[in-house]
Amino acid sequence: MQRIVDSTVVAKGRVEIRGGTLSVVKAVTKSSTKTTGAAVSVEVGADPIVVGRNSSCNLVLEDAKVSAVHAEFLATPRGVRVRDLGSRNGVYVGDTRVGEVFLTKKSYLLCGDTLLEFEPAIPETVAYSSEPGFGPIVGSSSAMLAVFDRLAKVSPTELSVLVTGETGTGKELVAHAIHKASDRASRPFVVVDCGSIPPTLAESSLFGHERGSFTGAVDKRTSPFAEADGGTIFLDELGELPPDVQPKLLRALSEQRIKAVGSNQYRTVNVRVIAATRRDLVREVNLGSFRSDLYFRVAQVRVELPALRDRLEDIPLIIKHMFDDLGEKRAFSRVQPDSLERLMRHDWPGNVRELRNVVAVAIAFSKEGPIDIAQHLTPLTSNATESIVTGGRTFQDAKREVLGRFEREYFAALHAECSGNVSEIARRSATERAHVRGYLRRHGIGDVKNGKS
Repeated sequence: MQRIVDSTVVAKGRVEIRGGTLSVVKAVTKSSTKTTGAAVSVEVGADPIVVGRNSSCNLVLEDAKVSAVHAEFLATPRGVRVRDLGSRNGVYVGDTRVGEVFLTKKSYLLCGDTLLEFEPAIPETVAYSSEPGFGPIVGSSSAMLAVFDRLAKVSPTELSVLVTGETGTGKELVAHAIHKASDRASRPFVVVDCGSIPPTLAESSLFGHERGSFTGAVDKRTSPFAEADGGTIFLDELGELPPDVQPKLLRALSEQRIKAVGSNQYRTVNVRVIAATRRDLVREVNLGSFRSDLYFRVAQVRVELPALRDRLEDIPLIIKHMFDDLGEKRAFSRVQPDSLERLMRHDWPGNVRELRNVVAVAIAFSKEGPIDIAQHLTPLTSNATESIVTGGRTFQDAKREVLGRFEREYFAALHAECSGNVSEIARRSATERAHVRGYLRRHGIGDVKNGKS
């Protein structure tokens, strides 16, 4: 039996989780109803337990009707969460096929032809660090305390980490925070955006190429793995990597050596790998679009970032931290309470990135007096029919108003994020400096007349 939960005791940060034991009761073979020998069990705790046919799963089921990665079990305050990971034949509790369900009492589940028994355990208090942050990420909700605890434990190791979560939840920030908390902190941190790599150039983008190795290779290209030697490489949006390059990446990670396109020489590299994706890679594995062996190689440890809507109580702390980053440490005291309440009723489809933009706009337009951050949500949440078409305006007038509003919000946010540096604003917006100055002047942002923007 495998023990998962770390029961370290601290003064604060305690979370009660409800776990249990998962056991194989009966495995039905293709030709008979012969049961297996000794029962196989795992303890379900604070770390995910993955069940499937792949040999790297926590609980391996030798059943042809079970998918490579079939289901996931995780202890939570609500009970053990069971998630079908896109399996071919599903997960059944009784006669009901479930996508996600919480188990709180003794239950029997069917995965393929294998019957599993879940036996709940006495609720257990798991102690997390009470520090409301890790690196640049802040939060005091139980979900984030669990994330911080996991990051603190994995950072000093050499384990590969897969960071998952919706767009805007801060996956790159987490990757960088892991690097800074590791023994490799003084070495390079190199980012590779797999989502922006053209499929035909994927191998070259990952491993480099020699001059003249293919049409268009006019110069030699150094591999990001070589650039990250001794440090950390962050493979962002790993799920976008073309299937034909995945085995080559797996080999590079396993052997810790790379070969540039057009070269006959291998180069040894010493890198730690952190990957991130907004895709559900486990489902991609079961669909056949992502290699299972590569998945388990990069996901030695998984860190799942909760959506902002699932930790709304963290919003005041996040806003205060953002004001500090913007050099406005006293601004939080000017935020109106009803504005915070409205922010906490918002759904936040863009997560923390959306909140950061709204805060940047709010501070740009509220240098003095009360700050109503929530009023800047209007363009994101207002009904288009009411805000644009009414009032007898023509299409061109309505269009001009929307574009003007977008320009103001966009460049005000960039102005705040870049501390008024016009060159940096131009670089981030891919716009000429002269045009940037024109937008800032048009919308009264900064003081371009005196050269202070």
